Amino acid sequence: MPVSQFLSAFRAAFGSGQFLKCTLSKPNARAESDLKNVYLRPVSLKKGLFVAFNYRYRTRDEVKNLDIEAAIARLEQLLGAQFLNAELFTTDRQYSLQFSRSGTPHLGSKAAENAAAPDTAHDRRKNRLLDPAAPWLHRLGITSAKGEVLAAAQDKWRQINKYLEIIEALLRSTPLPDDAHIADMGSGKGYLTFALYDYLTNRAGLQPRVQGIELRQKLVDFCNDAAQQAGFEGLSFISADIADYRPDRLDMLIALHACDTATDLALAAGIRHQARIIVAAPCCHKQIRKAMHTRNELAPVLAFGILEERQAEILTDGIRALLLESEGYKTRVFEFVSTEHTAKNVMITAVSGPRNESALEKVAALKAGFGIEEHYLEKLLDSSDH
Repeated sequence: MPVSQFLSAFRAAFGSGQFLKCTLSKPNARAESDLKNVYLRPVSLKKGLFVAFNYRYRTRDEVKNLDIEAAIARLEQLLGAQFLNAELFTTDRQYSLQFSRSGTPHLGSKAAENAAAPDTAHDRRKNRLLDPAAPWLHRLGITSAKGEVLAAAQDKWRQINKYLEIIEALLRSTPLPDDAHIADMGSGKGYLTFALYDYLTNRAGLQPRVQGIELRQKLVDFCNDAAQQAGFEGLSFISADIADYRPDRLDMLIALHACDTATDLALAAGIRHQARIIVAAPCCHKQIRKAMHTRNELAPVLAFGILEERQAEILTDGIRALLLESEGYKTRVFEFVSTEHTAKNVMITAVSGPRNESALEKVAALKAGFGIEEHYLEKLLDSSDH
């Protein structure tokens, strides 16, 4: 059988140290939503040689390291059932497994075009969207004077790079104008604001005007000084309340970790100005939790405080996503970075798209089921002139 022959070749190559990589492509309707490819490679860990499965989604990657038996079992689950193409590369041969529309597998093989030794390093150098030698990273306490990421800033560095990967994916589907006007509401110390400006100017080739909005004057002064030292002429910071911010134009709205209804104020501003791209990472979901009086079958479960808190977070962000869709945005809600690095790990992205005509009906049903009179974003949109 072609599948068993492919798996046998995989096992033999792994066991002999000849396994280079394996690529799964052409996902079918049974594959996970937004899962595009799975890339496999050998990786050396403390416990021995494993197979790293890199799941490539539209805006993120997830990596799982499996021993050879678990790897074979996982491949059996994926081949044909979720992916219709598989390519196996070894030091001496290349195998190609393809499934027809009827599910019939076909296996082909040929001599390897280029002999190469397997790269089993756990932390392979990635094609970063940001140069760690950028002077502003040192100024903001992320790197040393030599451009090396500090041990205490590793989580922040991962967060910055994951953020830029998300931005890059959004720009592929929804390009910004060369002179894009962008607001980062609740910019804090500016890590991600600086990263965004650096990426847009040095990698995307734009000449944007990026403005960080932050209440704390000390942080505003610090960031403006750092931007000046970095020579970032189009990057500036102002001390203002999100509720009072009224730009002349807004092409992209960023609101990362704006507390509770501050996220709603930012989302409303993005919608009001018809921003092409909106990116938000909410936190502190207080408004809906206080307003909830559950009237559906979940009421007995939500009597437990921690579960009620989690449900309130899901409900808050779920309604936000639906309201964005009702306003003509294609919206996604996903994990920003692993909870291993930060508990504030949910991200909402929205790009210009068609209106979801049924979204408001779904919001009404959710409010009725959980005894909620009004979501704050709903109130803001009702009172605005957009």
